[in-house]
Amino acid sequence: MLNLPYGKRKITLGIVAAMLTPGRTDVTKRNGGGRLVRPAYSLAAWVFGIGLWQIVAWVVTAARGVPFPTPLECALGLWNLLGGSPFLDHSIYHHVSVSLMRWMEGFCLGLSGGLVYALVAGWAPSLRNVTMPTVEVLQLIPGLAWIPVAILLFGLNHTATVALIALTAFPAVAIAGVMGVRSVDMRYVRAGRMCGAGPVTLFATVFLPGALPHILSGLRIALGAAWRVLVAAEMIVGSGDGLGYAVIQSRWTMDYVSAFVCIAIIAALGLGLERLVLTPLERRTVGCWEVRDEH
Repeated sequence: MLNLPYGKRKITLGIVAAMLTPGRTDVTKRNGGGRLVRPAYSLAAWVFGIGLWQIVAWVVTAARGVPFPTPLECALGLWNLLGGSPFLDHSIYHHVSVSLMRWMEGFCLGLSGGLVYALVAGWAPSLRNVTMPTVEVLQLIPGLAWIPVAILLFGLNHTATVALIALTAFPAVAIAGVMGVRSVDMRYVRAGRMCGAGPVTLFATVFLPGALPHILSGLRIALGAAWRVLVAAEMIVGSGDGLGYAVIQSRWTMDYVSAFVCIAIIAALGLGLERLVLTPLERRTVGCWEVRDEH
C-alpha cells in the first residue's frame, strides 16, 4: 500500500477505515429503526411468553386431567387480589410490602458489609490474603444451605430470613468490590497522595469511584441471588406472611391460581428492581467513567 500513488493510497485508506468503522448511515438507520423495532420486539416477547404459558396449560390439562392455571385465570385472580380480596388473612399488598422490607433489610446489610470489606481488603493485601479464601467459600455455598444454620442461630422468625439474604448478598459484593479496588490505576492514588489526600479521602474519591463498575456487576448478581433466597426462606422460616409464604400455603390449599399470581408478582418485582434501578445506575456510572477516561 505504501508504494501506491498518494491519491490511490488515500482512497484505499479511506475504504479500509470505512470497513473498520461503522458508517453513520447504518447507525442512523439502526437508531431510527430502533424506535419501532424495540416496541415490536417487546410485544413479540409478551405474546410468545403468554402463548407458551397457554399452550402448556392446555397440554397439562389434556394429558393429566389436572386444571393448570391459564393466563386469563391468573389475570382475573390478580385483579381480585389487587381489589382488596383477603389472601391468607392479609391483603396482597401486605405480603408484597413485608417481602420487600425483608429483602431490603438483608440486602442493605450484605451490601454495606461487602463494600466495607472490599475497600479494606483491597487496600490491605495481608488482610485480603488471609480472609479472601473464606469469602470465596461463602460465595460457593448456596443460600438455601444456610437455612439450618439460620434456624439454629435465630429460630423461625424474621431475623433468620434477613440473615439468609445478607449472607447471600455479601460475598458477591465483596468479591466484585475487591476486584474493582485492585483494578484502580495506582497513578491516581499517587497523585492523590501528592495532593495531600488521606486514607479516607482516597477511599471516597479514588478507590470507591474506580471500583464502581465492578461493584455494580456484583450488585446485579447479589440482587438476583438475594431475591431468590428471600422467597425460599419465607417458605421455610417465614412468620406467616410474605410472597414465599403465600406460594407454599397456596399449594396446601390447592389455590394454584393465587400461587401463580404470587410467582408473577415475584418475577415482576425482581425484574423491576434490576431494570429500573440497577441498569440505569450501571449505565450512567460506566458512561461517566468512559467519558473521563477519554479526557
